[in-house]
Amino acid sequence: MAYKETWSGKINRKLLKKQRIIDVAAGRQKADLVLKNATYVDVFSGELATEDIAVAEGLIVGLGSYEGVIEADMTGKIVCPGFIDAHIHLESSLVAPAEFARAVLPHGTTTVITDPHEITNVMGTDGIDYMLCATEGLPVDVRFMIPSCVPASPMDESGANLDYRDIDSFFEHPRVQGLAEMMNFPGVLAGDSTTVAKIVASQAHHKKIDGHAPGLSGKALNAYISAGVYSDHECSDLADAMEKLRRGQFIMIREGTAARNLEALMPLLRSNKLFDRCMFCTDDKHPSDLLEKGHIDHICREAVAMGADPIQVVQVACLHAARYFLLNNRGAIAPGYLADLAVVEDLKDFHVVSVYKKGKLVYDGSTVADFPLPKIPAHLEKQSRDTFHLNRLTAADFAETRQKGIIGMVSGQIVTEDRGYANGVDTDRDILKMAVIERHKHTGHIGIGYLSGYSLKRGAVATSVAHDSHNIICVGANDADMATAANRVAENHGGIVVVENGTVLAELPLEIAGLMSSQPLTRVNDLLENAKAQAHALGVGRDIDPFMTLSFMSLPVIPTLRLTTRGVIDVNTQQYI
Repeated sequence: MAYKETWSGKINRKLLKKQRIIDVAAGRQKADLVLKNATYVDVFSGELATEDIAVAEGLIVGLGSYEGVIEADMTGKIVCPGFIDAHIHLESSLVAPAEFARAVLPHGTTTVITDPHEITNVMGTDGIDYMLCATEGLPVDVRFMIPSCVPASPMDESGANLDYRDIDSFFEHPRVQGLAEMMNFPGVLAGDSTTVAKIVASQAHHKKIDGHAPGLSGKALNAYISAGVYSDHECSDLADAMEKLRRGQFIMIREGTAARNLEALMPLLRSNKLFDRCMFCTDDKHPSDLLEKGHIDHICREAVAMGADPIQVVQVACLHAARYFLLNNRGAIAPGYLADLAVVEDLKDFHVVSVYKKGKLVYDGSTVADFPLPKIPAHLEKQSRDTFHLNRLTAADFAETRQKGIIGMVSGQIVTEDRGYANGVDTDRDILKMAVIERHKHTGHIGIGYLSGYSLKRGAVATSVAHDSHNIICVGANDADMATAANRVAENHGGIVVVENGTVLAELPLEIAGLMSSQPLTRVNDLLENAKAQAHALGVGRDIDPFMTLSFMSLPVIPTLRLTTRGVIDVNTQQYI
């Protein structure tokens, strides 16, 4: 009986709420909020309209002429739906999710679709639980895609190894949209039962499956899409994007910190026939980019500057991602949609002057409104700060005289080239030693290889942000400094370290799973920028991000060569070289 009474009470509350929405929409009651004289982007008709926007119970309930308890004059401004990032790893911001929310709200972002595979590769399913707790109730709505590849490849060593049974229950969580980027495309193409079972599980829950298959083409692409993969965010050239688009995939145009594909894919946005299949994402976004450039608003600004139609850009930034992820009550300004709104000065610079989340003012042009911090269970908090399990290293651990593969970095991209072999460091030829050190299970494994294109002349750089297994990745001009840098990362329970002659020149502790800091974004950015400056002073090329770019050199699912804890591998053949 108690259950029936509780259910009845819930129905009654929803009924009363719905009746009030109807009364406000019909003009019989005042709205909670009215944006008066609002010129807004109608993403359905593709035009600008001007009228009042009435809000009640967190929803847009009317467009026309309304009175409200709170009224704000929008004359001279343009109201857009809140921006949506279709694919991001929150961990890439290097700060806790609450601090990330504070950073992106001033840029008009109200919803993000995150893949927590960074922390999940460290903590297993506890990492998913940690991020679900850490994002609960934030003023930015954080939706989840459940990691598909932990580890990214069987050739890697991470903190966990998850199959479909480990992740199946998460698909029923109300903030879970589907299965995250299926990076293990070789496993899909081979029909590997462990890999394909995750796709089957997601489809059984009627969820989306995102893709990750740079350069995949022909029958291999047909097989990958036929397995049930609906999108791709790894297109770095138009030909790749067009082939995937013609076969029905949605294209997430990525403009992040490490990978910037907007310019190459601009023809999609300039086409009235193609832009409808596109959405924006950042994938990975470092603090300096968030502070200096922005978030989705930055992509909008850049796209318009490159010739895209401003209203179509807003559609790509809002409606298309909402439609793709079946978030049917957001991405538009219309009755029944969430009152998630970004108010901008114009559709050229996209300077955000205020942001509303479910009708509440959360950014007033200078300050983000206070919000309660999510509560994280004590056992998850403790576990997240104890993720390094390895012996102290010495220079001898990095000694290697045999020939090893040279991984060639490509400027502005995360793909690499095969540049032959080396058996020692040669800074004059820009050949540096690189190591990936297993840190999760005390295996003692250290993979050694060489790196070209990084340009370091002295010292060493190390970080525990090493996609996707997040072991310690280190590059250096000598073995002793490499050992010092890697040891300091472990002592800090994670982070970034720059060393010369045994002295730590700069460091950024990332004590949450070795991936995120509990410090404010501005403090993290100061430490990060100092570390970048020290790395550049040691010779690292100024056209690259010293740490984010390095972090991708261990990801064994993006061609051509990568380094894991067991050595250099050819991604295309999945063989060690």
